[in-house]
Amino acid sequence: MKLDAKQIENVVIVSIEGDLDAQNAPELAQFFKDQMAGNMNIIADFSKVEFISSAGLRVLLATVKEARRQGGDLRLAATQKNVDKVLTISGFTRIIKNYKNVDEAIKSYTE
Repeated sequence: MKLDAKQIENVVIVSIEGDLDAQNAPELAQFFKDQMAGNMNIIADFSKVEFISSAGLRVLLATVKEARRQGGDLRLAATQKNVDKVLTISGFTRIIKNYKNVDEAIKSYTE
């Protein structure tokens, strides 16, 4: 899994490349924590994620809870069909906002 982050105004965009499973979920959890230091508005770019396990879902849930506790939010962008299906079946689409692309997710923080 490859992780990258960049800041645009008051939003940090975390780009994830590869499958998100039990093996690398702790790495992503730590990466999110590192990015939240002073930046509570986070977008996870899922355009290059084709699989997410329950361990990955737990990381998303913990991250969105922490971001909201501190007055921010976690939003997803560009989820692939397989990942979108898992998010829908698991009920995560009611918890975390999901946008077609990163630009729409960025705009959602200004609306």
